[in-house]
Amino acid sequence: METDTTTSSNGRSYHNKRFGSSRNGDGAPRSNKVCYHWQVGRCNRHPCLFLHAEPDDSSVPFSKRPHHPNPNPNPNASSALVWRNPNANSSANPSRWGPKGRAGAGGAPRAAAGAVCNYFLAGTCSYADKCRYLHSYSSGDAVSLLTPLQGHTKVVTGIALPSGSDKLYSGSKDESVRVWDCQTGKCVGAISVGGEVGCMISEGPWVFVGVPNAVKAWNTQLSTEMSLTGPAGQVYALVVGHEMLFAGTQDGRILAWKFSVVGNCFEPAASLTGHRLAVISMVVGATRLYSGSMDHTIRVWDLTTLQCIQTLTDHTSVVMSVLCWDQFLLSCSLDKTIKVWVATESGNLEVTYTHSEDHGVLVLCGMHDAQAKPVLFCSCNDNIVRLYDLPSFSERGKIFAKEEVRAIESGPGGLFFTGDGTGELKVWNWATNTTPAAST
Repeated sequence: METDTTTSSNGRSYHNKRFGSSRNGDGAPRSNKVCYHWQVGRCNRHPCLFLHAEPDDSSVPFSKRPHHPNPNPNPNASSALVWRNPNANSSANPSRWGPKGRAGAGGAPRAAAGAVCNYFLAGTCSYADKCRYLHSYSSGDAVSLLTPLQGHTKVVTGIALPSGSDKLYSGSKDESVRVWDCQTGKCVGAISVGGEVGCMISEGPWVFVGVPNAVKAWNTQLSTEMSLTGPAGQVYALVVGHEMLFAGTQDGRILAWKFSVVGNCFEPAASLTGHRLAVISMVVGATRLYSGSMDHTIRVWDLTTLQCIQTLTDHTSVVMSVLCWDQFLLSCSLDKTIKVWVATESGNLEVTYTHSEDHGVLVLCGMHDAQAKPVLFCSCNDNIVRLYDLPSFSERGKIFAKEEVRAIESGPGGLFFTGDGTGELKVWNWATNTTPAAST
């Protein structure tokens, strides 16, 4: 079985499988191994020497197969609610998710306002105002583009804004971290990290960068740097919680470190095992760590005991991103769905709503608009970021990119940032004169 990798604008496809020859387009034999980069949605080779299809599980040995929700069913336990709308009732009824459950939502998302001109995005459209397609980097009236930041030569995989700093940090598969002055928008430094950046986060003054076989840790206030060893392969996800730093690795483990004030260093604390393939995404909420993997599952870990207490198996492809809103966990996958999970009376998570897209979903990011209403950013592999009101999932607008957007980060004062497959960052802000979709 092969896949047609020519169906998307950037030459990549994740689900269009076809039966045919076991050879590549140039006649060379195709390996029986599945392409690792395809599994995480990042293969850009055409033709590729490896399979772009999931293997039949029956032929694979079982041993080799591949801020936050409130786990407390008490809806009044507000101390566990991290990313929440202060104007919303935290005891929202799970059945009210989605257009049909929202009074006044109209039962369906708003229609898209025209198709974007791909030549305009590439800077090559010669029709100017006479072009029949949209010449804009966004649709709808919710956001506006402030400026692009150019310098990276490959996909941007992480964006961080450490506290107490006037600098923006971005990491890329071009093996560099760039430092941008927030006042001028100029790049004031480019740091070679010796490998592809798989992810990047900030916590306080610290910036953490996931690279192959290590995590780089920088204190932006003290100008100190550390290298945390232990990961095997690329580090794809980082998160801080329960006074620990967690790293999701290519071999399926989650490594944890604690900071030692006495030694001014990070000391290994634990290694969490259970995923059969790489850990792609993580989020911490209350006393739980949630990890999404290429093995199609989400694992729930108790941060007190560091034991897995539940495995969620509803997704049918790679779990690309997890985040939280009020007492709900949201997850997205290359299976073209976003799932909303809620804790039952037993404490276990169950799906309360499934939102379907026409394309694989790569990144989820939640933030508040200019009216303090919660909005979900949903980046898909058709090079479009869709904005949805929560919990109605009514569409607020779209952001268009030359290639897939792999990094989204909120900033101060209504700013937010996106990074795409060409290496370009964009700085956006929320429009203050927009009227969000009605909610009740």
